[in-house]
Amino acid sequence: MSLFSPIKDHHSETQLFVGRVILSSVIGVVLLGVVVGRLVQLQVVDHQLFAEQSQGNRIRIEAVPPTRGLIFDRRGRVLAENLPAYQLELIPEQVPDINDTLARLAKLGLIGEEDIPRFNGLSQSGPRFKPITLRFRLTDDEIANFAVQRPRFPGVDLQPRLVRHYPDGELVAHAVGYVGALSTADLERLDAAAYSGTSHTGKTGVEHFNEGVLHGDVGFRQVVTNALGRQVPAETRDYADSAAESESPIPGDNLYLSLDIDLQRVAAKQLEGRRGAIVAIDPRNGEILALFSAPAFDPNSFATGMSPSEYNALQQDDQRPLFNRAVRGSYPPGSTIKPMLALAALEIGATNLTRRSVCIGWYSLPGSTHRYRDWRPQGHGEVDLHDAIQQSCDVYFYEISRDIGIDNMHYYLEQFGLGNVTGIDMTGEADGLVPSREWKRNAFRERADQVWFPGETIIASIGQGYLLATPLQLASATATLAMRGQRFKPHLVAAFEDPLTGKRILMPPERLPNVQINDEFYWDNVLAAMHDVMQSGRGTARAVGLGAPYDMAGKSGTAQVFTIAQEEKYDEDEIDERLRDHALFIAFAPFEDPQIAVAVIVENGSSGSGIAAPMARAIMDQHLGFNDDEL
Repeated sequence: MSLFSPIKDHHSETQLFVGRVILSSVIGVVLLGVVVGRLVQLQVVDHQLFAEQSQGNRIRIEAVPPTRGLIFDRRGRVLAENLPAYQLELIPEQVPDINDTLARLAKLGLIGEEDIPRFNGLSQSGPRFKPITLRFRLTDDEIANFAVQRPRFPGVDLQPRLVRHYPDGELVAHAVGYVGALSTADLERLDAAAYSGTSHTGKTGVEHFNEGVLHGDVGFRQVVTNALGRQVPAETRDYADSAAESESPIPGDNLYLSLDIDLQRVAAKQLEGRRGAIVAIDPRNGEILALFSAPAFDPNSFATGMSPSEYNALQQDDQRPLFNRAVRGSYPPGSTIKPMLALAALEIGATNLTRRSVCIGWYSLPGSTHRYRDWRPQGHGEVDLHDAIQQSCDVYFYEISRDIGIDNMHYYLEQFGLGNVTGIDMTGEADGLVPSREWKRNAFRERADQVWFPGETIIASIGQGYLLATPLQLASATATLAMRGQRFKPHLVAAFEDPLTGKRILMPPERLPNVQINDEFYWDNVLAAMHDVMQSGRGTARAVGLGAPYDMAGKSGTAQVFTIAQEEKYDEDEIDERLRDHALFIAFAPFEDPQIAVAVIVENGSSGSGIAAPMARAIMDQHLGFNDDEL
């Protein structure tokens, strides 16, 4: 064993130390270079990007909803407006116990108990600092009631907002329509960015069809927020934050409709307590003067928020107030189509102005014992075409229907606008139905059901069987009769108005193809017969038209609701009201210079001339200035 320890190698240790220092220096320089490089990238290369992101974290863009356009009638009277109102709002993060708070609000009658689960879900689905609207419009009594109780409800407050209001309520419910709260389906259909901050949208009528122009363009404002996304109060902001940008929203266009609210009021009065519809058109341009469906409902209930129980009550009402009978109701047109079929028969030679038939109260097809009855059991005696229209003789039209044929009926009735939508500027319009052989082949699966039978042509000639029309279609067809075949597309909007400049854009009338009956002599005779329906001693509606201060023309109609046996009769006073015949009437006036065409249907009204005709007369009187009653 050696007595001496090895001597340290200072040279090797020095080299090792220097190597480590150099390595550490290199690593330090590299790391410093990475840091400097990153700083250069952040401060120089990507400065603009991160500055914008920083600004985005500090400032939140909030949408400012536009003011919805107003709706006026033809004389500038407001049909739909925006009124200031107080909404009841809840901010979830400021409410200690949401369930308890909602329950106590329900006890005060400020919300419905059935709404509590929905509001609970809304409070948990979004940011807890964003308010939830509990009620869209409170009455003065409700505002006062809540104001007294306000200290008991932290996080719940009243906020001023604009709410849609319909001054005439039920009078315009089906024509103007209503707005309602945005639904999930609405959000899928609409542009989410354009509806930021908007709570309502048009649901029916003009409000829905013209949503794009009524809504307007959304604006924005910059709101300074903290790291949690909450708005920073103005008094605590830095000077740099005080100059937040904003862009004002552009309000929606105002609409001027062709509707006359006075005519709507008369229509409502005439149909009071009944189910039915009245539509009036200016035959010279297709403007809708009146469109009323009864019974109606208050559209303000939808605009201000309706509870599920209230909505269910409306839906389940057997009077169907939500159903727009004027454009969606499809009814057998009855004898109102006889003037149109008379023109078709003259045009194709199925009859002439001298042909006479003997009406004995019924008609049978050759080789058949089945009797197609006239509405007058004893018959009308010897009649020509003029008499058949004037007295509404069914037997005459039974006879000529065989020569007209169902396909010719289809061809000419469609020219008058039956069997197809009119194209009115509303949604939900029904097609109606004008049958033909081809239609029946496509409508039924069984071969035996696809055969068109002669008896079906017979009943189609008096507007029964498969034939269906809407009140709007009948009004449009009546306008076509008044204009001797000239047709215009029915429309409600007469003008759009820019609310900022006041500039109006008028909607020109849209011509449709004329009815292909060019012989004025045919028109003269058929229209003269319609005149005599109301203003001759033998007309079916003479009680309504005789002694009028102006000449008019019309045609009554009755549509059976159910079929009765061959020899069976029934007493209308003894059967259920819903099984009575529908009453229809079409008319236009003045006779020589038509300015209004009207179609009336009264469900289960029994008599077209007795029930529906006086209603049409009242509408024409009002429009032509002969109504002395106060509206």
